[in-house]
Amino acid sequence: QVQLVESGGGLVQAGGSLRLSCAASGRTFSSYAMGWFRQVPGKEREFVAAITWSAGITNTADSVKGRFTISRDNAKNTVYLQMNSLKPEDTAVYYCAARSGSIYYTRVRDYNYWGQGTQVTVSS
Repeated sequence: QVQLVESGGGLVQAGGSLRLSCAASGRTFSSYAMGWFRQVPGKEREFVAAITWSAGITNTADSVKGRFTISRDNAKNTVYLQMNSLKPEDTAVYYCAARSGSIYYTRVRDYNYWGQGTQVTVSS
């Protein structure tokens, strides 16, 4: 069983920054791909960013490209999402996800482990 715990969400003004963390436990993550998704009420969960665990290759959604950066610390089994220049439309619950595999994945259905989510609210 894999457990994912997100932290770092909160309330921030537009233009500000937050860093989300996702601590993973329960497995050896040397071959696990990780992703960040977000969801607002009434809408589907959408892809934000993904990273391969071993090579650190990343993919970022166009809507956040240049503002958000995904990274990982293998020694701590933790994945981060650095969010800069935040906009009100970034307001959502952010979820961390994991699956085995050596590439990155961008679809919700590709992942089989999910965290509980952390709320990010950006005020205008």
